[in-house]
Amino acid sequence: MDKAKSRARRGTVIAAAAATLALTLTACGGDGGDKPKAGDKASTPATASGGNSSPAGGPSTQSTEVLATISGTDGVEVVINSAKRDAGGFVTVQGIVKNGSKNLFSAPGWQGSEQELRSNGASMAGAALVDKAGKKRYLILRDTDGRCLCSQFTTGIQAGQEAPFYTQFPAPPAPVQEVDFQLPTMPTATIKISG
Repeated sequence: MDKAKSRARRGTVIAAAAATLALTLTACGGDGGDKPKAGDKASTPATASGGNSSPAGGPSTQSTEVLATISGTDGVEVVINSAKRDAGGFVTVQGIVKNGSKNLFSAPGWQGSEQELRSNGASMAGAALVDKAGKKRYLILRDTDGRCLCSQFTTGIQAGQEAPFYTQFPAPPAPVQEVDFQLPTMPTATIKISG
């Protein structure tokens, strides 16, 4: 009985978080009326041949700052460019996945071991943030259908190419500014949260 109540409560929290995210993303949309001024630079995502250049529902700009670089096996590298705390109560981590191998990279194992997340396929659904001081682990946000609020690499990343990524998590308490970013099959990286 307690497990059923706990699941129902967790489902309500997840649904509320997804609704807040949708409202926040809608509120942040522009009307397209502003024109760039001379000297303004547009921020655009990195080119991603074979990957999603603008993940559905995800952020579409990419920072050039490097918070951490995670080197995996076979020449695959994850570069984390930003980790921003948003007013909606979540943290968005963005960066680039570089495939330095000679083969197509389809993110094997990155969807994590949770049954609900396995249907996300080639994605970053298994990512997590860990607050070591607070001894708390923050799993990726997901919608009511179990789809992660993260990048999916539906066609994989071709050899020698790169693809932008984003992942979204519940925000740790405001005083927490440093967390570990974990991704299955990759080493852990410590990153700083801004905002």
